[in-house]
Formats: sequence, C-alpha cells, structure tokens
Amino acid sequence: MTKVASTQQNPLETSAEVLVLGLFSDLPFVDQISDLKPITELLDSLVEGKHFEGKIHELVPLHGLSGVNAKVVYLLGLGEKEKFNTEKAFSATSLATKSIGAKQRGQVVFALPDSLLSDYEKVTSIQGAYCGCRGQDIYKNEKSLFPVEALSFYQFDENLVLVASLTAQGIQTTRNLVNQAPNMLFPESFAKQIKKLGSESGFEVEIWDEERLRNEDCGALLGVAQGSRRSPYLVIMRHHGGPSGQQPLALVGKGVTFDSGGLSLKPSDAMLTMKCDMGGAATVVGIMEAIARQEVPTNVVGVVGLVENMPDGNALKLGDILTAKSGKTIEIHNTDAEGRLVLADALCVAREQNPTHIIDFATLTGACVVALGLEVSGLMTNNQELCQEVLSVADTVGEPAWQLPMFDSFGKQIQGKIADIKNVGEGRWGGAITAAKFLEEFVEETPWLHIDIAGPAFLDSPKPHLDGGGTGCMVRTLVEVIRNRS
Repeated sequence: MTKVASTQQNPLETSAEVLVLGLFSDLPFVDQISDLKPITELLDSLVEGKHFEGKIHELVPLHGLSGVNAKVVYLLGLGEKEKFNTEKAFSATSLATKSIGAKQRGQVVFALPDSLLSDYEKVTSIQGAYCGCRGQDIYKNEKSLFPVEALSFYQFDENLVLVASLTAQGIQTTRNLVNQAPNMLFPESFAKQIKKLGSESGFEVEIWDEERLRNEDCGALLGVAQGSRRSPYLVIMRHHGGPSGQQPLALVGKGVTFDSGGLSLKPSDAMLTMKCDMGGAATVVGIMEAIARQEVPTNVVGVVGLVENMPDGNALKLGDILTAKSGKTIEIHNTDAEGRLVLADALCVAREQNPTHIIDFATLTGACVVALGLEVSGLMTNNQELCQEVLSVADTVGEPAWQLPMFDSFGKQIQGKIADIKNVGEGRWGGAITAAKFLEEFVEETPWLHIDIAGPAFLDSPKPHLDGGGTGCMVRTLVEVIRNRS
C-alpha cells in the first residue's frame, strides 16, 4: 500500500526519486511554489521555447537538473487558475502518476501551488495521485502500471492528507472489486472479501446465505439467482461511529457479479464487461471502508445484494411472478431487468434498519447512459432536499451528476396486469426513470435517492489520466456527504 504524507522539505532538496511541480499557466511560475527561485531561469527558458506553457494536463519530464536532488522532475500543467476546479485537480495529478507509474518508483513528491488551492482541490489532487498509478492489469504477469511506494505533498496540512488518502483507499477498493474477473469474484467470494475488509478497516459485517434469504422472504433477489449454480448472498455492513441508538444513513448497492441477461440473453459484445454489474455494491463497500478508517462520528449501514444472473434450466422466465420481501408481487417481462429485483429486497432490508435516509447505487440502465452519457451519474429521488445535498457535494468534489424527473406518469408504466407491478416500463422511453419508479415502490415514506452509475462506473478503454476498468465514481462524493453530516 502506498504511504501518503505531508512534507515541509524544500522540494528542490528532496531526495525523492520523482518531483512533480504543478503550475498554473497564467501566473508567474516562480511565484506559485515556495523555493523555486534556483530554477527560475530554467522555467523561463522552457516558456520562451514553448516547451512548457502550463496548459491543463501538460506533462514534461526533465532529467538531471542542476540544483535539484530528485532524479526526475515532471512539470505538470494546471491550466488557468480561474478555470481550475476539483475535477481538474483529480485528473491532473492522476495523469501524472499514471505516466510516472509506467515503471516501479520509490518516493514521489508533489509540489503544487498550496496557497492558491482550495482544501477540496488539495483533497482531490491527493486522491487523483493515489489512483492514477493503479490499473486494471491485476492478473497480468507483466504489469503495465505500478503503484508508487510513497507519495508526499509539499506544505499540505497533515490531517487533510490523511483524510484524503483514506478516501482514496476506498475509491481504490471499489475499483479493484469491479476489475476482478467473474470467476474470481462471485457472490460467495464477494461476501468473504467484504468480511475480511470489515475486519481490517473496522466495520461490522453480517452475511445472509441462501437459507437466511429464504427465511427472510427475499423472493425478488432469489428469483434472479435461481438461474445460477452460485448461491446468492446479502451482506449488511454497519459503521457504529455515532451515538448508540442514532438512526443510521443507509446505503444500498446492486451486486450482480455477472449479468448474462438471463433468458433475455445479452449479445456477446454487451456481455463482455458485465463483470462490472456489481459496481453499485462495490461503491457501497468502498464508502464503508473509507468512513470506517476515518472513524467518521455517525452511524451508517450498507446493504448489498450479491447474485449472478444466468440462463440455466431453472432460470427466471418471462411471465413468472415473484413476491418481494415487502409482499409486493412482480411480473417478469424481461429477465435482463434484474438489478431492480435485487435492489427491491435490499431496499426492504435497509428500511428495516430504521434509517433517516436511503441512498442506493447501481449500474442499472443503459437508458441512463443514453440520456446522460458515459461520465454523468443520474439521480432520481422522492426527497428533493436529499438529492440537492448530494448534487451539491458532487459538484464540489468534481463528480458529474444530474437529476432526472420522477413524474407520476412514469410510475403508471410499471403497473402490472396480473401482479402489483412489472419489472419494466412500456417500450424504450424513459427507461432509467421507470426503473427508479420501480425501486420507489420499496422505500415507502423513507427519504430516498437512487444513483444510476451505469455510465461512469466503468471505462471500456483507458483515459489519459486513468486506466480502463472500474473508476470508483461517487465514492468521494458520498464520503464527503457523510463527513458533512457528522
């Protein structure tokens, strides 16, 4: 695990293997970071020759500089000061460590314009640097990315660095879970990994096996699982950070460890990345780890339903009727609309924890990707105050999110003919919202927010600043929401 710390040592005197100097394009370089005067002439000559201008994501390596102890210096462009924000802070530093991490490195020191950055920009720059040098090549014998051994941030507050790095660990846990192969991460092994992580980071774990799920009448979740030879599980995580008896915030995640579509079989190309369909559950796990390691003083409960959606002879059929834990009956019109069935029972379990609010996460619908693209999470709610709270924090920490409407007319589309409701709406239109209206049936009066992360949870191809695979999206937003409530 990468060691992350603050340092007060003059960056030009550090013995680190790599020094990264982050600089804005529209301010004198020498005025942005203390102690750069010995290399003023060098910086000026680079600007004059247009070898480095400080444009956002510009990265120039320099070797063997006179007056600098580090073996390699990277000049990192931050762009114009007024256009800089938390999203750019994350992508800039992650781009730097992604380049640096192309081979094994020891200590890397970041010297950024400390006095010109907000605390949130500092936090996300730390998180970006932590995540950028970590990739999806977890099963390769020859790695293409190497986590650096140690990261230091010049003149950053020590507590800020600690908190940011612990959240970064949670982000990375989510990414690692999503990146695991489906023959390695399946419901039982996922539950065991959560149990181990809870023991290491300090949250309580309760695991329901198939027998317990039957005893608890979780018929919707069990219906999805019946086509797989792998048994389903439901895991309840509890962070007891607040006073005894304090109502918790509940987090719920969809954990379909592989989604073939069931009998409504997906085409091969669409199935290739369906190991990522447990991204909602992975998000909840990453959040729980981060707040537990930070000892955030509030109570939080996380509930994840873990299943495979497979098409064997016992698989769910179109026209089948399931009875959810709440007693509500469901007509099955599409077995590839399975995540909402898993969440239906998980939401019921969460509601039994007597939470103040419920927030669920799921790679739920392609319709949300059609509506908002690959980088934006879709938010749907029965409580505008809760939604606005999360949207505001997401904007602050640099995670794109957008609210979709929840008009009553969408709810009419899921009314059943022979059961209470059906698991899809009418036709293609508004599919992200009809899915949310389905989930709303299981939260009753509890203030609730649904976050569809189908677009941003997984990168099919690498970006300049981040490797392909799991992204860990929305972990830093929700950790900050929870910290703000404590």
